[in-house]
Amino acid sequence: MNKKKVLLISYSQTGQLNDVLSSLSSPLLNNTNIEVTHHIIKPKKNYPFPWNFFDFMDCFPESVYLEPCEIENIEDNNDYDLIILAYQVWFLSPSIPITSFLKSSWAKQKFKNKPVITLIGCRNMWIMAQEKIKKMLLELDAKLIDNVVLIDKGNSLETFITTPRWMLTGKKNSIFGLSSAGIDENEIIKSQRFGKALVDALLNNKEKENKSLLYGLKAVEVNIKLIKSEQIGIKSFMIWGNLIRKIGKQGSFARKPVLIIYLLFLLSMIITVVPINMIIQSILRKINKKLAIKQKEFYELPSGSGNERMKEYQ
Repeated sequence: MNKKKVLLISYSQTGQLNDVLSSLSSPLLNNTNIEVTHHIIKPKKNYPFPWNFFDFMDCFPESVYLEPCEIENIEDNNDYDLIILAYQVWFLSPSIPITSFLKSSWAKQKFKNKPVITLIGCRNMWIMAQEKIKKMLLELDAKLIDNVVLIDKGNSLETFITTPRWMLTGKKNSIFGLSSAGIDENEIIKSQRFGKALVDALLNNKEKENKSLLYGLKAVEVNIKLIKSEQIGIKSFMIWGNLIRKIGKQGSFARKPVLIIYLLFLLSMIITVVPINMIIQSILRKINKKLAIKQKEFYELPSGSGNERMKEYQ
């Protein structure tokens, strides 16, 4: 049989996402009937890690409004059977380098009519980012057939402390008895189950059916408690992001005072409004359980949170 060709596309600022992608794709790499190509997105102006505080905040308007940066061209004339797009979440949106890639002429050519699997590694909020990815893939005439999400191992309170510390200092070790930052190493290793399922699917031409290949493998699970928080959060980001863009371009000094004001506003909202909103939303979910379940199922598409095939691909 002709070799199946799989394209991996990623941008990983910390390196963690590439570790996840490497684990997931290892069964594909080890199969002689599958040829894997990995292209890492390279911005012409590098985004440093650890982040400088103002560089981090200064990215938020462009992230939210999906404004691209300049990236290195990709030289590749191959045609692929399946594409895996791995991305980070910045401010409830895809990272700027990934947005830039999806808006490139190369992506328009390569993604057209191709089955695509998205792979997300993030803290815990990814729903709004994935909705934006869905729209960009639709504009490319690509077919989203699966979504895999791995989130940080700590709870929301822990990661509220550990994730910013990691982003701004590069330190992810445990402090004050909290969980260390990042995705659990065991979960990264277990992501090989997706690669094993993809091997079977590709060798049986299942990718041509434009249906989920990773159903029943707990590919994605939506935390219904965070849905409303994300919806409110993205509206806030859009309003403030638009204001900051009008004040000046990315990197301009004029933005700094407003970014500080917005950060203080955001922290005050997280401390005061968010807890109250979560209590209200908890009550509303109990009143209308069907709506909550419907929302959860929608955002978990196309892979779903089922586990019926877990034993088959452990």
